[in-house]
Amino acid sequence: MYKNVKSIRNLYSIAILWACLVISSCQSSETHNAVQAKVATGDFSGFASIFDGKTLNEWEGDTAVWHVEDGAIVGQITATSTPLKANSFLVWKGGTPSDFELTAEYEISPEGNSGIQYRSEEVEGVPFGLKDYQFDIDGANTYTGQNYEERGRGIIAFRGQKVTLPVVTESIQALAKNNAWPPAVVTGSFGSADSLKTLIHDGWNSLRIVAKGNHLQHYLNGVLMCDVTDDDTTNRKTSGLIGLQMHAGHIMRVAFRNIQLKEIK
Repeated sequence: MYKNVKSIRNLYSIAILWACLVISSCQSSETHNAVQAKVATGDFSGFASIFDGKTLNEWEGDTAVWHVEDGAIVGQITATSTPLKANSFLVWKGGTPSDFELTAEYEISPEGNSGIQYRSEEVEGVPFGLKDYQFDIDGANTYTGQNYEERGRGIIAFRGQKVTLPVVTESIQALAKNNAWPPAVVTGSFGSADSLKTLIHDGWNSLRIVAKGNHLQHYLNGVLMCDVTDDDTTNRKTSGLIGLQMHAGHIMRVAFRNIQLKEIK
């Protein structure tokens, strides 16, 4: 009898110890997840959703390309779709932010090419066309995370680069080369483009854009991908539209959800 009681007590002790380990593990996991979320998106105080998850209210674009599906804005071109003649954007019409932080999640098909425009302006004569700064995104992750200036200076910072853009006196057309901006001065590195590529997930990824004055930063899954200080007073932009890109020449699908904006006064 004594041996049976002792065995039961031992089993009870082991069960209590196991429960404590499970609780501790769950608490550690929750803490880790909370820290990771904060790193990925920064402080959420002051953020407001600019997409209601159900409709394209306050957004304007080609409805043959853009729709809402399962709580996300989806851009899609299929083999039977009418091909796009130029890059087409879904434009947020709720304002033209200057200094801000923007967070979102995206998912893109392997052959896709997209991005988030900011501090942008409309292109005359191009339906739903935008130009200027872009958080670049592509399904092959060749360019994802870099800063690409649509219809402007081209790639102003590759993934992994910290750059300064100096004042120039010549035209963009005279200086731009191979879709990039040779005057950019590389002042630091966050790692190689290939090493940072390994941090990009299949499926959903989180991104963050921080624009303060002439300082522009792109984060992906909590990691700084590129950093631009734009001293080019002739070509830089200080405010403008936000838009989601559907690139011409691709059969593709891209989705965006949880789009949050915090303007910095």
